[in-house]
This record gives sequence, structure tokens and C-alpha cells, in this order.
Amino acid sequence: MSLSYDREKLKELLVSKGHIDELRFNAATDDADKLNQPVEISLVERGEMKDHDLGELIAREYGVPFVDINEQGVGNEAFEVLPELVARSQGAVVFNKEVDDISLAITDPSNIEFIDSLTKVAKGKVTVYYATPFGMREAFKNYKDNIYKTVKDLIEDYEVNKNETSPVTLVDRLLDYSYENGASDIHLEPAADGFVSVRFRIDGTLYEVSKYPMDMHRAVVSRIKIMSHLRTDEQDATQDGRFDYAKDKIKFDVRVSILPITHGENVVMRILSEKSRKMTLEDLGLLDEDMEKVKTAIDKPYGMIIVVGPTGAGKTTTLYSLMLVLNQMPINIVTIEDPVEYSVTKVQQIQVNAKKNITFANGLREIVRQDPDVIMVGEIRDNETASIAVNAAMTGHMLLSTMHSNDAATIFPRLTDMGVEPFLVASSVSVVISQRLVRKICSYCKILYPPHPENLSEIKRIKDTSEFKNLMTKHFPGQRIEDLKLYKGTGCKNCNHTGYLGRMGIFEVMSIDDDIRDLIIKKSSASAIEAKAAENGMIPIFYNGVGLVFRGQTTFEEILGLTN
Repeated sequence: MSLSYDREKLKELLVSKGHIDELRFNAATDDADKLNQPVEISLVERGEMKDHDLGELIAREYGVPFVDINEQGVGNEAFEVLPELVARSQGAVVFNKEVDDISLAITDPSNIEFIDSLTKVAKGKVTVYYATPFGMREAFKNYKDNIYKTVKDLIEDYEVNKNETSPVTLVDRLLDYSYENGASDIHLEPAADGFVSVRFRIDGTLYEVSKYPMDMHRAVVSRIKIMSHLRTDEQDATQDGRFDYAKDKIKFDVRVSILPITHGENVVMRILSEKSRKMTLEDLGLLDEDMEKVKTAIDKPYGMIIVVGPTGAGKTTTLYSLMLVLNQMPINIVTIEDPVEYSVTKVQQIQVNAKKNITFANGLREIVRQDPDVIMVGEIRDNETASIAVNAAMTGHMLLSTMHSNDAATIFPRLTDMGVEPFLVASSVSVVISQRLVRKICSYCKILYPPHPENLSEIKRIKDTSEFKNLMTKHFPGQRIEDLKLYKGTGCKNCNHTGYLGRMGIFEVMSIDDDIRDLIIKKSSASAIEAKAAENGMIPIFYNGVGLVFRGQTTFEEILGLTN
């Protein structure tokens, strides 16, 4: 019994009828093989097709109606018909149950043996619908208890039954729930009302998911400290730690930060998945010409590659993606990080530890003596680190690092302000990558947005700029502004009615050519350096964002909110 449609038939259905070209279908197939999942899921996750459209096509081939199982919803009484173990093994969910009629969603309507057995058990009619593997995967999550009910039951068990294991179970359930909902961070925030607010950051936005009483919080924090190997007897000092966590055979690093505040200990747990750890350079979403600039810099035996952006912009993920490319070569890579977010095979990684005098500067000074080919410094944040980093890059090492900055050009005045001579900066830096994360339009509720682009005030403001003209020439050749389409999400169950689902990076990549070096040596302003880079072909991050808007991947509101 298969949980997905026959691959060859699916290819014939989609490619021969012009729904997708063969190259894109094969790319989705490769993804599916790597992730051990049906091709249908990869097609949707890659944005090649909407799940609903794909479902309608396949359902027609099976000769049964299609149901969007998540939009339809699944009642608790339906779960009683099919236990979770059976549902997952058969790729099926009962989404409606009447006295003598059961509505069955299944990924393989040709599975007659299972359908017949269900008919006998139900003692009534079974109406069969086709549901996609993607939709079914999401529906299976409904088998889990609602997080509100879970927390309520655990609070009662702790307060009434004095069950000391309830806080342990609560931490596990919060980690499970964060995984199931794609959260990047879990916040446990004590408040003046005597309760602790549980908030999850999903696609960059914080959502409150539950509350529990302060009486339970000390036990919850103690459990997290034990998992993170922190001191349980210390409540008045900041502590940082980490622990490993596994869910559905997927491993996570959980980074823990505990901060004493007025009403108790505030806890933030950052979820770092293997998916981010294994993200390749190609997965980042760089434009082709930007990718070439980065690859050219990587091919050099020395020089600095600096990734800039605000906190939470994905800088570390980009650094690790660069390091994964370099790690395939027969070279020695050493890092100094705060903290070490992912363990990488064959890479020597050092954790910053102020108590043991292991700072970025001291660690970097020792690393240079370890015969490294590539050095990664988590962040350049002071004069001493900047000076050693530049000297390392000048003496035959490749150095990767990050800096906090709003754009690529700003780092040059910052480095000179840190006391690094301009000619050393100009000679050592190879490329600067500036980045942000923006929310993607939800593919389930995506619609054409009525306003014509040429009438928008944002377009009127920039349409005569050289950067905009450069964008149109490079990425939308021969197209008029008025012919481009805009999209938005109307909001649905899949995106928590926000209109957005998932995030993606937007970048500007500044390659340091002779013109830029001359300006750096002359201590020119950041705006002058940026203007020269744009003149030489760099597309600034805002205009890269505009390109994503015209491709239907995000909205103007997202771009304006993150780049202005």
C-alpha cells in the first residue's frame, strides 16, 4: 500500500499536461528522496504547485472527490474510528462521522482492502475522498491534544494530585508543540498577575499559546536547567546552556537563556533544527549573480567574508552554509562562537567562556597558532577582535564572521572606527553579505492583489531610480511594470489567518572591487560606497525585496517593514 500517487504517473500527469516542467519536477523528486517523503509534499513545499490544485488533479485520476482535509476540519469523534497508529500507517483520516455514514480522506483511494475492512467495522457506508500527503501530514497533528487542554490537565494534576512529574511533562509537551507548529523560539515569561505566559515565535511573530501559574514555574525552570546542565540552586544570575531534543527522528539543538526579572526567571529556548544545520548555500535563495560573487570569494585562499544584519536575520545560518562548502575540502577549519549553535564534523569549534578568559579576541589569537586554513568568528564586536581578524585574513587565512549592521556598506566605517587602518580593510575584505528574513505569502490562501503595481506609491517613488531600472532589466526583461502581478494571503487555518506561512531570506551582496577599495581607503561615507556598488551592478536589499514581491513570494508590507 502506497501513501502517495505513483511517481511515473504523477510525472506524466503534471509534465505532459503543462502544469510543471520536467526540470522542476525532477528537482522536487530529488528533494523528496533526500527527505524521504512523497513527491507531492516536495512540490508544495517548493512552491511549485498549490496543494489544493495538486489534490484536484490527482483526485480526478482516482475518480473520487477531493477534500482539503485541513480546511474541512476533523472532529474528536472521528478520531475514535481510526486510532492514530492505524491512521498514519494507512494514510487515512475520518473527517466526518454520522450514524450510518463515514467520510474517509485517504492518500490512496485504490486501497480497497482497508476501505472494505473499515466498512465492516463501521457497519455503514464509507464515502471515500482523496487527500494529498501534505494535507494528511498536517491533519495527523490533530491527533495530539490541544495545547490549552494539555496545559490545563497538567496544572490540575500538579496542584490537585501533587504530581511532581507534571512540570517535566509540560516541558516535553511544549517542545513537541513547538516542533509541530514550526516555532523557532519558546518564551516562558513570568508576569505580575501570578501566571507565566507561554509564547511561541512562528515566522518571526510571537503568539501566546497558553499560561500556567507561578507556583509551577520553579519546577519547570528547574527541569530546563537540569536538561541544560545549569545550576538549579542559582535563581539570581543569568545562565546560558543547551540540550539535545529529538522528535519524529529529527534532532534539535535547544539553546537556553535564563534571565532573572522582577517576577521570576524569564526563559527563552531557541529551537535549532538539523534542517538549518544542513542548509546548503543553494538553499539560501541568493540570486544567481550574487551566488557567483560568494563562490568567487570562497575560492580564494584568503580574505574576509562578512555577513551583516540585525539580530535574528539568519546570519549564523548563512555562515554555516558557507562553512559546509569549505568543509568538503582537505583543509583545517577552526571556529570561535558564542554559543556554538551546531556541531559540525571535522570542524574544531570553541565556545566563548568569559569566566575562563576565552573571548573572541583571545580565542582568535590562539586559533591563528593552530595552523588553520579557515577561521570562523561568531561576531566582530570590538577593536581587538577586528584587528586580529583583519591581520589573519591578510596572512593567508580565509575568515568568516558577522557584524551587526543595517547594510553592507556600513561595516567599512565601523571597522575603521574600531581602529583598523582603511588600507587593511580594503585589502582584506572580499565580499559582504547583508540579509534580512521576510515572511512568505501563504500558498494555501494566496490570491491576486487588485492594485496595479504602477499605481502604488512605493513604485511611483522608486520607478525612475537606476536601481529599480537595473532590477527590471536583470530579472524582468521585456516586461512592463503594469503587466506584473501582485499577490497576498487572505488568511486561513494553515497560516493562523495571518496570510503568511514560512520565511525566506533577502540579500544584497557587495563584492569588493577596485572602485570600492579606493573609496574605503579614502574613508568615504557608507552612502558613497553603496552608491558606487549599485552603479557597478549590486542590487540593494530593498530592490531585491521588490523582486520577491513581483515574483509573488512576499508583500510590499513585509519589504517596507524590514528594510526601511
